[in-house]
Amino acid sequence: MLSSKGTSSGPWRARAGRSRASDTLRRVAVALATLTALALAPGGLAAAASSAPSNPPSGGVAAAPSPGPAKAASFAAPWMGSQLSPPDMSVGVEGVAPYQRGETVKAIPAIIARQLLPMHRIPRESIISEAYLRTVDSAQAELSLKEALYLALRSNPNVLAARLDPLASMAGVKMANGSLDPDLLATVDTTKNVTPATSPILVTHGFALTDKDYDWNFSLNKVLSASNGRISLIFDNNHLVTNNNFIRVTPSYTPTLSISLAQPILRNFGWQYAVIQVRLAESAQRRSQWNYGQQLFDLVRQVANDYWNAVLARDQLRVAREALRFNQDLVRVNTIALRVGTLAPIDLQEAQAAEATAEANVFSAQATLSDTLAVLREAVMFNPQNRFLPRNVNPTDQPNPAEKIALEEERAFESAVALSPSLAALREAIRSAAIEVRYMQNQLLPSVTLGAQFGVTSLAGNALCAPPFGGSAAVLPNCIIPPSTKPNGFRLPFGGSYATALNHMFGFAYYNYSFLISFEMPLDNAPMKAQLAQARVGYEQLRMQYRAALATAVSSVQIALANVTAGREQVRAAREATLYARQALHDEQVRFRVGMATTHDLLQFENEEVSAEGAQVQAQVALEQDKLALAYADGTLLRRFHVRFAVSPPPARPWYALF
Repeated sequence: MLSSKGTSSGPWRARAGRSRASDTLRRVAVALATLTALALAPGGLAAAASSAPSNPPSGGVAAAPSPGPAKAASFAAPWMGSQLSPPDMSVGVEGVAPYQRGETVKAIPAIIARQLLPMHRIPRESIISEAYLRTVDSAQAELSLKEALYLALRSNPNVLAARLDPLASMAGVKMANGSLDPDLLATVDTTKNVTPATSPILVTHGFALTDKDYDWNFSLNKVLSASNGRISLIFDNNHLVTNNNFIRVTPSYTPTLSISLAQPILRNFGWQYAVIQVRLAESAQRRSQWNYGQQLFDLVRQVANDYWNAVLARDQLRVAREALRFNQDLVRVNTIALRVGTLAPIDLQEAQAAEATAEANVFSAQATLSDTLAVLREAVMFNPQNRFLPRNVNPTDQPNPAEKIALEEERAFESAVALSPSLAALREAIRSAAIEVRYMQNQLLPSVTLGAQFGVTSLAGNALCAPPFGGSAAVLPNCIIPPSTKPNGFRLPFGGSYATALNHMFGFAYYNYSFLISFEMPLDNAPMKAQLAQARVGYEQLRMQYRAALATAVSSVQIALANVTAGREQVRAAREATLYARQALHDEQVRFRVGMATTHDLLQFENEEVSAEGAQVQAQVALEQDKLALAYADGTLLRRFHVRFAVSPPPARPWYALF
């Protein structure tokens, strides 16, 4: 049996002692390198100390040593800065602006030009580039959990896609307000009719009766937001040129101005009933934001769990490598002991079998770490260089079992109800369903519509002198028909231009008006009754779903609280188990050194120590994930990482929706 002095790396030396020695050497090396760098830096130690940050980086861990001036410049700079600050994930009205380009009149020529081009634009996603598929960002991003979450919230395509839903719902509010937008209609036309004259007195020259009309008409229609009535302002104009002898004002101008109102008084009537679709759209916009908030919750929890899974896989690989080194040392020592004749061959074979098993465990742990890092890389999606494979992420945070977490059940229940996005979305859906029920109740009423219309008109043009055919004695001649020298004809008092016709129109000498009332009611009204029943069923269904969601939220909070409480105790117990297992392994190594224990006994204690250390690592990571589950359940997950999210109000109603 070899002495411990000549076998300083043998299995009988406790691994805890090796770890402490290696940690000490590592600290000494880092300190020497740091002092050397500071001494060579401009200004020496004093300048470096004055420029050092007063607070450690976010995430609760100390910053890693710089890899050197040149390497730090090309490695840390791309992602340092605003991308690592807490993001504001709220979606405001201003977010719709980039998607409203091309809405002005200036964009019309470009739109027309694109319509005339015999080609179409191909989306970039339709083009597959083999060169791009080979691009890889080979750099390594050393990130804390918060930094990984901030980058994921800014870069993950799932978040960017979910962010578009509230923007689309805001456009839906604008579209609903569009039903109150005044509708301006303008038409200009000209017609000419040339027909045979069926009477010799229709025309003076020839046998063709010619009529030529010019029309320019305008109308403005508006739905009133207060009463759901429809008001219309109509301005029609006619210019007539004819050779018909019976029309004695030619060319003539006939303007007509009229205003009308159609007002429902039972069905489709009510205070601000016209904006009920706007209210539904605004409710849908708020519900869309809450759904988006829930997706943020899901992504943050997913990325955080992926982060801790990578930490767990890395620590498990460390444990597996330490076990492999232990077994390699045991094989080396047993080989020497076999050569000097102090150990049986079976002991060496047993050590070699344990070494092979430990090596297989290392390979398995390496594969697991590679898988978890790949999942974390795709979740964070940090791709500053726009490569096919984004940058790899190396976690820097370690589990913090000593972190204080409030475990107040009543407070957690209140927080879950007030802050949970899924519950808020259901409450908003219930509000929308209540509006739908009210709308369908109104549709059961008879349709009664009151209508009123008033219009004024006028006439001006070239008034011709003509004999007063069929005129009474009261119609006195007021014009002269050559060759007579005395008044022997009649001229209508409508001479003048288009401006004259407009001036006379507002004298209200020639007008028209009408009033109407219409009534319509299906005898059974079965479709509306069925739709009302469906609306009520949907309303009650949402209420029951909300109750079920509340019960689920309560159970989730209770389970999360219990898991955090149990997780703390598991971490404590696992830590103690690891300490006892290490002490037992150390004692067994002492017995093995003096020949009082066999290789089989030593391997059993080593397996127990590896299992205990692995259980401790598992318990610590599980506690971190239990904390995440608690924050997810009580609705404080985004606040835990200082991520800002608030439901933005719907877009302001435009001017035309206010009356």
